[in-house]
Amino acid sequence: MRGKHTPFGVVNEDSGSPSSFGSSAKTSDFIIDSLYAWWERQAPEERARVTHLQIKADNGPESNGRRTQFLKRMVQFADHIGRSIRLLYYPPYHSKYNPVERCWGILEKHWNGAKLTDTQTMLEWAKTMTWKGVHPVVELSRTSTRKESRWPRRLCNRSSPGWNVTRSYPSGTS
Repeated sequence: MRGKHTPFGVVNEDSGSPSSFGSSAKTSDFIIDSLYAWWERQAPEERARVTHLQIKADNGPESNGRRTQFLKRMVQFADHIGRSIRLLYYPPYHSKYNPVERCWGILEKHWNGAKLTDTQTMLEWAKTMTWKGVHPVVELSRTSTRKESRWPRRLCNRSSPGWNVTRSYPSGTS
């Protein structure tokens, strides 16, 4: 298989796990671009029911609460969708509690031993797994191959301790 492919998932803990695969390293930009794609896949009536998003993250280097590029792009995403977003971070070495990590474990077990010789084979195998009885939405994102830029720290709100970050909107502004 040529190139590097990075999995990223958005888990609706009640219904299943849509997934994205990127053709670049896992970066803040890749994560946020995947969130944009996930949001756009939602039906208009589903988006209308959403009052806020709660995102549970692993506090890795590309998505931690002190990563300025990630926070800048997350704020842009919140502004785009007009919903409050709350970022909840798992403490170090606690990824076993993160539902998306359990989903990746099922994916790894599902394709254990399969010859993933090309991108299409990898994507097709990922589509055949199930999590909570639901097949994931699998698509290849090629939008985030650029190197990340840095957002100046002086422009970031430093009041957050990095474990719980919220971007809120007044009622009725979405």
